[in-house]
Amino acid sequence: MKLAMASLSYFFIVVTLFIIPFFGCCANAQLSPNFYARTCPSLPTIVRNAMSQAVAREARMAASILRLFFHDCFVNGCDASILLDDTATFTGEKNAFPNQNSARGFEVIDTIKTRVEAACNATVSCADILALASRDGVVLLGGTSWTVALGRRDARTASQSDANNQLPSPFANLATLISSFAAKGLTASDLTVLSGGHTIGQSQCFLFKTRIYNETNIDPSFATTRKATCPASGGDTNLAPFDITPTRFDNNYYKALVARRGLLHSDQELFNSGSQDALVRTYSNNAAAFSRDFAAAMAKMSAISPLTGTNGEIRKNCRLVN
Repeated sequence: MKLAMASLSYFFIVVTLFIIPFFGCCANAQLSPNFYARTCPSLPTIVRNAMSQAVAREARMAASILRLFFHDCFVNGCDASILLDDTATFTGEKNAFPNQNSARGFEVIDTIKTRVEAACNATVSCADILALASRDGVVLLGGTSWTVALGRRDARTASQSDANNQLPSPFANLATLISSFAAKGLTASDLTVLSGGHTIGQSQCFLFKTRIYNETNIDPSFATTRKATCPASGGDTNLAPFDITPTRFDNNYYKALVARRGLLHSDQELFNSGSQDALVRTYSNNAAAFSRDFAAAMAKMSAISPLTGTNGEIRKNCRLVN
């Protein structure tokens, strides 16, 4: 999103998601939380320590990594394709519209990969590193934890066109968002709870400018506040938080939606006299329910069409195929 975590929507743009329920469920059977227990037992500690350092330097980085993971999984599965640089033979996902000048945190994944390679050479995939880092970032900002199943392998290619076509737009209406998630084996409830990743991070002005200047289902004082740093002309890359606590993983995102203070059009669509209103209200009043459901939805999302067995590879450098 051109946000930190941006929309699970054009992002996460926070950030999100999958190929068909059949593939999601069955591929997941090949993943295991203990996949590296013998081959790289230090992996969880390496990732956690690196994320602790990165988030200590910049709390927003937790949202950025979460968004990277959303955007990776939503485009042909959780295969680290988003991490690949463009080459002479293919144009990757980094410069797709939802990611260009907004996807960030690549250097953090590079750092983790370097440390993991030093401890366990040619063993751990970039896809699994991204999955673990996303979870740890959420925990570091006070969010819930979840068990990360491991065993993904890395894609040998990436597709800018798929990223442009498969990532949900921050300008989409509820029906379109639900359809986008359904195409990945995710339900409308999954959409609503995963959008809660926007409780951390920020968005760029050009993604919410139309909302604050033209839409009517918005709290007037909130619109005025946002206009102060997002002028009608210019300021497109200026940042604004999704809720009042952008560096704390809590349920204030849902409270904002109930108050008509959703930042993106796609955010407010979740609470706009539609099918998700009741669930949004539940999460706004029950942080524990949100935490529980977010953990379950993240585990589900992270199992979207992984490459396993002999498919894909274990990249030595997350930016390049071997």
